[in-house]
Amino acid sequence: MATDNSSSLHDTPAPPTSLWRTLEGRVRIIMPGLLICIIIALATTFIADHYGGPTLLYALLFGMSLHFLSEEGPCKAGIEFASKTVLRLGVALLGVRITLEQVASLGLGPVITVVLGVVATILFGALLARVMGLDRDMGLLTGGSVAICGASAALALSAVMPRNATSERHTIMTVVGVTTLSTVAMITYPLIVRLLGLDDAEAGIFLGGTIHDVAQVVGAGYIISEHTGDVSTFVKLLRVAMLVPAVMVFMLLFRSARQANGDEGGKVPMFPTFLIAFVALVLINSLGWVPSVAVEGFTDLSRWCLVAAIAALGVKTSFQKLAVVGWKPVILMVVETLFLLVLVTLCIKFGLASI
Repeated sequence: MATDNSSSLHDTPAPPTSLWRTLEGRVRIIMPGLLICIIIALATTFIADHYGGPTLLYALLFGMSLHFLSEEGPCKAGIEFASKTVLRLGVALLGVRITLEQVASLGLGPVITVVLGVVATILFGALLARVMGLDRDMGLLTGGSVAICGASAALALSAVMPRNATSERHTIMTVVGVTTLSTVAMITYPLIVRLLGLDDAEAGIFLGGTIHDVAQVVGAGYIISEHTGDVSTFVKLLRVAMLVPAVMVFMLLFRSARQANGDEGGKVPMFPTFLIAFVALVLINSLGWVPSVAVEGFTDLSRWCLVAAIAALGVKTSFQKLAVVGWKPVILMVVETLFLLVLVTLCIKFGLASI
């Protein structure tokens, strides 16, 4: 009696493909370390929300206390994944917060002020680093972080800079420095606004053009007035948008330097995927294709990614290695912050920001 094997063949589930097996194996490898970073992000966000303080700085310090997890063991791969891939995802999602209409609504004056402040601060940082006997890369990284958007800029710029024995220490020191300075600025800059006698619009340009991190800009702006808060937020988002040309210039700069030195290691792609995604999200959001609920969701996801990435960078860095960097980078960031403060103030006082 013949049996029909066709039905049994169709009923038998297909074996998992090699791609699925590879993906499953990759998830198993990175999950322990990634979960550690997520737990740190959850804990530090809870502390910041309920007791105040900068979430990114908390995540960094919590991560540094668990440095032993990055040396050997099952968490190492996931921590590396969070410090690179999750970081790039978080930076890319920042684009959903910006529209071209917001930039255009500011007028020409604030745009000129922001562009001048970003370019001048980065160049000043590189020059001052050389004068202080520090690495030029440190000056470019700190200058870009102070000029653009604090810790987020530090992470984005470091992602396209050459990796060496000191690069991660430089990134950690920069994140700690700009986060601390931004928190101090949120408290003190509204007092400076009163001393300078700025109106609400000028105060918004001043705060948005000088404070490093977005959250601190929002906090300082709405302390003064709702209009100041709105203007400062738009100006700050314009500075965030400057991250795109800054990253592109950094890529070209370090690519040329490597070719000149015959160094092919740590090759940076011509146009990273996360930067393409950032620009694409800005354009899509400008067309009004992203619902407000989705904007809020992507913004929250971006924040969580950056907190998890900072936690991973903290885990990868020890207090002993950080102490080797010394006080010079701190002085460098303080002087860069004061330089940007004076430059933006002059632009406002001489009417350049009101064009």
